[in-house]
Amino acid sequence: MAIRHGGRLVARLASTLGEESMSTNRHTYIAAAAILWNLIGLIIFVLRVTIGPEQVAALAPADRAVFDATPAWLLVVFGVATVTGVIGAVGLWRRAPWAGPVLGLSLAAVLVQMVGMYAATPAWQASGPAGLVLPAVIIALGAAQWRYASTRA
Repeated sequence: MAIRHGGRLVARLASTLGEESMSTNRHTYIAAAAILWNLIGLIIFVLRVTIGPEQVAALAPADRAVFDATPAWLLVVFGVATVTGVIGAVGLWRRAPWAGPVLGLSLAAVLVQMVGMYAATPAWQASGPAGLVLPAVIIALGAAQWRYASTRA
């Protein structure tokens, strides 16, 4: 009988330790994915603001029209979205209490950027309804990161 009770205790302890370890591993994977996703966004931003004239000339006419019509303020918002996304994702990895608000700022900037892109440029004419898929994915992932970080603080 004593072994049986001791066995339950060991099993319960192992279960608790396993759940904590799984929770830590899950958090690490989520944070690593968030960092990677936001770094990809930052790379795209850097490529966008450093594109050379020969590369612009090689764009399809519809894409060039969007490029040429993009106002500078929209690039600033894009930069804010990506930089705060990376900073917030690193904060998420470190379990920093400020990660949620920083990722919330990133999400707000993404929303302004996406609305601005369709309001200030001919993006709709260039891509049509199919062009809404990537912005929707970006917004959904930003919202998921913000929500996850906000519940972990």
